Amino acid sequence: MRMIFIGPPGAGKGTQAARLVQRYGIPHISTGDMFRAAIKGGTPMGLAAKTVMDGGGLVGDDIVIGMVKERLEQDDAKGGFLLDGFPRTVVQAQALQELLADKGQALDAVALLEVPEELIVERIIHRRSDPSTGAIYHLKFNPPPAEIAERLVHRKDDTEVACRTRLGAYREQTAPLVPFYEDLGLLKRVDGVGSPDQITERLTSVLG
Repeated sequence: MRMIFIGPPGAGKGTQAARLVQRYGIPHISTGDMFRAAIKGGTPMGLAAKTVMDGGGLVGDDIVIGMVKERLEQDDAKGGFLLDGFPRTVVQAQALQELLADKGQALDAVALLEVPEELIVERIIHRRSDPSTGAIYHLKFNPPPAEIAERLVHRKDDTEVACRTRLGAYREQTAPLVPFYEDLGLLKRVDGVGSPDQITERLTSVLG
């Protein structure tokens, strides 16, 4: 299974990705993890990215695409993968299509998690993390035990203003991927509202 997860921030992609990679036996490749691994491993693209980032710049498409190429050539990705956070733009999506075609491969599916924006805002602004365990809680949907409530952290980018800024960037940069993959017959729309188990069931149903 070679697939991509797309959807707005806070749609639950990370939660569902962790479940799907176990089901299909494929690696979960997120942009952040890929960057950290490439930089730590000292790969040519990782070093190029570090140079740009250390200078305060934004990593360009050529470097990002090169890092994806490096990652997909690793042994664990030869039988499939789940990409999360890439591609972010139609230009990157076109480059991925060409990259896979050169390898004699193709995407099997692009899963779109659909969640209303107002629910996403509610999910994000009430999210809290436990610095001791890494656990994520939600003050309304998944409240923490009373004894640990005081040590929970509210991330600076989990405010309503920051959330709406990220949603705006998603609409502008990433949402155009929806018609792109729809035209290719790869898009699978999935209702992202409900319990994690319900959403996993919907995903596996459309993915087969």
